[in-house]
Amino acid sequence: MDEVTKSHLKLPQAPSILAVDDTPANLKLLFGLLKERGYRVRPVPSGALALQAATAEPPDLILLDIGMPEMDGFEVCARLKADPRTKDVPIIFLSAHTDTEEKVKAFAVGGVDYVTKPFQFAEVDARVATHLELRCQKRELQQSYDTLAELEKSRDSLVHMIVHDLRAPLAAMCAFLELLENDTRDVLSAENHGDIEEALAAAKKMAGMVSAILDVNKLEAGKLVPARSECNVVALAAEVVGSLGSLAGDRVVTVAREQAAVTAQVDRDLVSRVIQNLLANALKFTPACGSVRVTVVQGADVVRVEVADSGPGIAPADREKIFEKFGQVSARAEGRQGSSTGLGLAFCKLAVEAHGGCLGVDSEQGEGATFWFTLPAGAPHGQS
Repeated sequence: MDEVTKSHLKLPQAPSILAVDDTPANLKLLFGLLKERGYRVRPVPSGALALQAATAEPPDLILLDIGMPEMDGFEVCARLKADPRTKDVPIIFLSAHTDTEEKVKAFAVGGVDYVTKPFQFAEVDARVATHLELRCQKRELQQSYDTLAELEKSRDSLVHMIVHDLRAPLAAMCAFLELLENDTRDVLSAENHGDIEEALAAAKKMAGMVSAILDVNKLEAGKLVPARSECNVVALAAEVVGSLGSLAGDRVVTVAREQAAVTAQVDRDLVSRVIQNLLANALKFTPACGSVRVTVVQGADVVRVEVADSGPGIAPADREKIFEKFGQVSARAEGRQGSSTGLGLAFCKLAVEAHGGCLGVDSEQGEGATFWFTLPAGAPHGQS
């Protein structure tokens, strides 16, 4: 037994091969040679019988003759690929035709390989072994993916349960700290009041993180549906900029507008939070005396909002990662002005996509970053 055949021992049992050919001599030859190699071989003489055999017990691989009466190999392959039970079974075509058009058609209907007759069994054996190994690896990869997906689902459920249970005690903590701050204003020293204010700020930040995680989970599950109404996005952007004035410090924040009013049918609160997150993110990475520019542009079918900063920029390899849950970018660490949960941009992406828009970033390292998102200018289909 050579190394190629040994690789099949990874499978729980000998691989099953369905050999389909209307010529008895060919079937007998294939059956004998493949059986000697340790495979479980099922020979069938027609396309109709091949469909019955494959659906009753899907094989690991099919050797399929093309030139058969009543139903040729192309039709058999097309039907097998249309059936969920057999669509993933690799099919190697066997044919006496050598023209390119025939081969192209074989791959077009779903075949993975093509062997011309009269065939050399060493070639057939090598191709069979290769595609069985690929099928084995594909199964293992799918099993690993399914396991990881299940683990991720369990993790998300646990995180959601814990985070949800944190909401009530955090709300109570914030309320009591606010009461303590007000009731002891004339009793405690300025330093003590500063400690209470820091504790209250930390508690509010944790409450915000809890809300962000729950909102991201709702958006992922499709449970947070935008409550749309007509909104002037220019005015909304200016309002958000005004509310973050203390966060800007000595950074210059401007709102660029070509029109006084650019309207869209959106959830005002969700879009406000998107702009707020993008603006806070831009300020976080913009150095002292730097600038942040918010631009709202009316397109033919969409409204485009851009938030450009003058920070350190983002490396190309990190531009997808930053939109993942808990994804952060080490390349921008030098410009960091505070800690991050890695949820803000994930929320933005999901909220924009829930509106039917898209979000992205344009950046060059050392030249700042421009985060942008688009929103449909009108109401979505089915709404007025």
